[in-house]
Amino acid sequence: MPLSLSLLGRLKHQHETLDELIKGLTPEQLKEHIIPGKWSAFENIVHLTAYQPTFFQRMRMIEQKENLAFERYVAEQDPVFNECLQHSLKDLLENMSAQRFLIHKYMLQLSETALRRRALHPKFGNMSVNQWIDFFLLHEAHHLFAIFMLTSEQRKMLEQ
Repeated sequence: MPLSLSLLGRLKHQHETLDELIKGLTPEQLKEHIIPGKWSAFENIVHLTAYQPTFFQRMRMIEQKENLAFERYVAEQDPVFNECLQHSLKDLLENMSAQRFLIHKYMLQLSETALRRRALHPKFGNMSVNQWIDFFLLHEAHHLFAIFMLTSEQRKMLEQ
C-alpha cells in the first residue's frame, strides 16, 4: 500500500511551522528555560533536528532487513543531540530542512515490499513503515506544540 497523501504532505511540510512559531524571538530568548526542569524551545528544536538522522537510518534498515527491533531513543544519550546543542539556530533549521528533504525523497521511492516491512518499537510494538512515519510525525508535532507553548509564554513575558 503506498504512502497516503496526508502522510507525505505532513512529512514534507510539517516542520516548516517552526519558522512561524519562533518568529520574532532571538536565539538567546529561545534558549531560556521557561518551565524549570523542562527543555527550552531551542532544546526542543535541537531534539527534532538530531532525531531525524536516527529516524532516517531506521527506515533504511527496515528497507534492508525484516523483523528488526529498535531500542528506545534517548536524546541525552545521543552524541548528535549533544553536538547539535552547540550549533546555531540558523544551522539547526537549515540542517532540519535538508534532512527532511532527503527523508521525504527517500520515502517516495520505497517499493511496495519495503512499505510492507515491519519493525518492533519498544513501547508501541510491531509497526509498519506507515506507522513508523506516523509515529515520527506525531512525535515531532508533540515537540512543535511544546515549542508553541514555550514561545507563547515567552512572548507574554516580553509584553509585561
